[in-house]
Amino acid sequence: MKLTVYHDGQFWVGIIEETIDNKLRAGQVIFGSEPKDTEILDFVNKKLLAHIEKRKFQVDIEKKEKKVNPKRLARQVAKEMQQKGVSTYAHEALQLELQERKKERKILSKEEKEALAKKKREIKIAKRKAKHKGR
Repeated sequence: MKLTVYHDGQFWVGIIEETIDNKLRAGQVIFGSEPKDTEILDFVNKKLLAHIEKRKFQVDIEKKEKKVNPKRLARQVAKEMQQKGVSTYAHEALQLELQERKKERKILSKEEKEALAKKKREIKIAKRKAKHKGR
């Protein structure tokens, strides 16, 4: 599991990446103003697991497992620390999640519009009947 915190120009954002059996789940957390170390530590200890468990979509990744020299591993860690942003797999997982939420929101708004239109039609019909009866 990996948490990357960066400034996107307006807010401080955290990207959570979890890899299990060559499948990656990713989530995004917006911290707002620059988070203190204690806030990040509190998030990691208390809210991180619940946040990543909510994510439904997983992306398959190709990863070759082989033993890595400790010095090479240290260089890779240093390189990742310098890297800004998120991996393409995490970006893909976030996009899938966003598209799913967009579909759900579209369905809900369509249902609300239809209900409102139906209510307006019923009111219009009731007014017409009331005028016809002369009341």
